[in-house]
Amino acid sequence: MVNYFELYDIPVSFAPDAAVVKKKFYELSRRYHPDRFTLAGDEERAEVLRMAALNNDAYKVLQNADATMAYILKMNELLEDEEKYSLPPDFLMEMMDLNESISEYEMDPENETYKNDAHNMLNAQLDAWKADVEPFLEQFEKGNASKEILLQIKDYYFRKKYLLRILERINTFATR
Repeated sequence: MVNYFELYDIPVSFAPDAAVVKKKFYELSRRYHPDRFTLAGDEERAEVLRMAALNNDAYKVLQNADATMAYILKMNELLEDEEKYSLPPDFLMEMMDLNESISEYEMDPENETYKNDAHNMLNAQLDAWKADVEPFLEQFEKGNASKEILLQIKDYYFRKKYLLRILERINTFATR
């Protein structure tokens, strides 16, 4: 696995400096632009294309907080593609209430109360998620990259993914 933080010469962080990331992206984009290597040999052109693609992938990940979180967890071998993660039962019970509000909204979309309840509950959950994960992110940023901290962050990563799927459900229904 290529280390995007090393590629961009920045510290590993769940919140990399956006301006630095953008600057490095443009710098590497100029350095590895295929048009600059039209006269190069096949091997060198292939390497330039690989580096350009790598730069694009790094930028895409490092400018998105959720993608950066997943990337750091993968770097630490704590997250697998398509992983089936078991969320804690107390969280799932809270989600039952939220899903119930959304179902009421879907059955009666003209009722603004149901719609507002669903949005308010989801926003409250997202706010709670942010408040709960922040101490772990801060510990990581201060240098505590222990497995225990990263496992806590992983748990919150999956909670947020769950909440975002619910938000997508609400938004999909609202646009019908």
